Amino acid sequence: MPERLQAIRGMHDVLPEQAPIWQHLEDHARAVIEGYGYREMRTPLLEPVELFKRSIGEVTDIVEKEMYAFEDRGGDRLALRPEGTASCVRAAIEHGLLDQPQRIWYSGPMFRRERPQRGRYRQFHQIGVEVFGLAGPDIDLEVIAMTRRLWRALGLADLRLEVNSLGDAGERARYRGDLVEHLRAHESALDDDSRRRLSTNPLRVLDSKSPDLAPVIAAAPSLLDYLGEASRAHFDALCAGLDAAGIGYSINPRLVRGLDYYNRTVFEWITDALGAQGTVCAGGRYDGLVAQLGGRDTPAVGFALGTERLLDLLDTSAIATGPDAYLVALGDAAAAAAPALAERLREAVPGLKLLMHCGGGSFKSQFKKADRSGARLALILGEEEAAAGTVSCKPLRGGGEQRTLGFDDAVAVLREARAAR
Repeated sequence: MPERLQAIRGMHDVLPEQAPIWQHLEDHARAVIEGYGYREMRTPLLEPVELFKRSIGEVTDIVEKEMYAFEDRGGDRLALRPEGTASCVRAAIEHGLLDQPQRIWYSGPMFRRERPQRGRYRQFHQIGVEVFGLAGPDIDLEVIAMTRRLWRALGLADLRLEVNSLGDAGERARYRGDLVEHLRAHESALDDDSRRRLSTNPLRVLDSKSPDLAPVIAAAPSLLDYLGEASRAHFDALCAGLDAAGIGYSINPRLVRGLDYYNRTVFEWITDALGAQGTVCAGGRYDGLVAQLGGRDTPAVGFALGTERLLDLLDTSAIATGPDAYLVALGDAAAAAAPALAERLREAVPGLKLLMHCGGGSFKSQFKKADRSGARLALILGEEEAAAGTVSCKPLRGGGEQRTLGFDDAVAVLREARAAR
C-alpha cells in the first residue's frame, strides 16, 4: 500500500467547515478597506530573491534563515514571498503607478521557514494595505483608523494600539551608535541572537522577548529623544490625530519593526489572548523603499494583519458555516421537479446558499443529511407539493413550525434567512 502523504509541516488545509469563517473575516476586511477607496492588487507568489534582499535586508532573520529561496531550471534565483510590501512596491514601479498617489490593498499567503507554533506557520496569510505618494501624518492616521474600524466590524474589543517613531535615517544612525554602546556595556547579559544583532540590526534587540534582557532594554536610550524637528512634528501630529479620533494608544519607545525599510511612524495592534504571538497587525511608514527598489523618491505607509491570528480571536459561534437551506425531494415526480425548483429559487434570491439533496434515499435519511449540513431551513418537496407548485419549509435551527408555501412566500422566507446570516 502506498505511503499516505500529508501536508508539509507548518502548512495547513482549510477544510470546508472552516472556510466560511475565513470568508467572514475576508469579506469584512474587503468591505472596510474598500470603503476607504482602496483598490485591490494581486501579485505573484514567486519573486526574484534580490527583491527581498534589497527591501527587507540581507542580514535580517527572514532573508538569512527563513525565506524559501531556490534556483529554478533556468538558473534564476527565486523566492516564495515572505511578506507583501516589497511585491506591491515592485509592481507599482514596474507598471508606472507612481505618477499619482495610490491606495491599494492585497491578501494572500506568505511563506517563511520558521518553527511552527500557534500563530506562526510556514504558510500563513496576510491582508495588507499600501499607500504611495502621501507624506503627511494624516494618511498614517487613516490606515490606523481603518484597522480600528475593522476590529469593530469583527467584534474584537481587546486589542491595544502601540505607536512609536523611528525617525529618519540620520536620526536613526545616531541612535544606533548610542544603542550599540549601551548594549556592549551589558554584553554579558545578551543572548546569542542579540550578540549577533549588535553588528547587523541592533534595533531588533529592543524587540527581544527574553525576560533576562528586560532590564537592559529598559535602561537603553529612547529613540524618541533623537528625533529632529520634522520627525517630532510628524509624530506629534499623528498622536494629536489619534486623540481627536478617540483612538486609544500608548507610546512605546521600544517598538521597532523587524524589516529594515521602516522610518518615522510604526505601530502595532496587540492582544494578550495569543501568548507570545500577540501582534495581530503591524505597520508604519517606509519612505525610502521605492527609491531603494529602483523607483523615484516616493513616501509610503502601510500595514499587514495576520489572518490566522485574527481567526483565533474571532467568536465563531454566530458565523453560519452551513447553507441557508437544504432541499429534500420525496418520490420520483418530486425528484424530477427538484432541480428546476432549486434553480428558480437561486435565481430569485441572490447569494442564496441552497444545497439540493442528490442520491435518493428515504425521507428519514435525507432529513438527517439536511440537519447535518448545518442548514437553517429544510425545504421539502413531495409528490403533492410538486403537483401543486408549493414546497414545505421546516426550520432546523431555533425552532418553528413546518409550513407549506407557494413560490413567492418561499422566496420571502429564504431572503429573510439569507439576510440573517
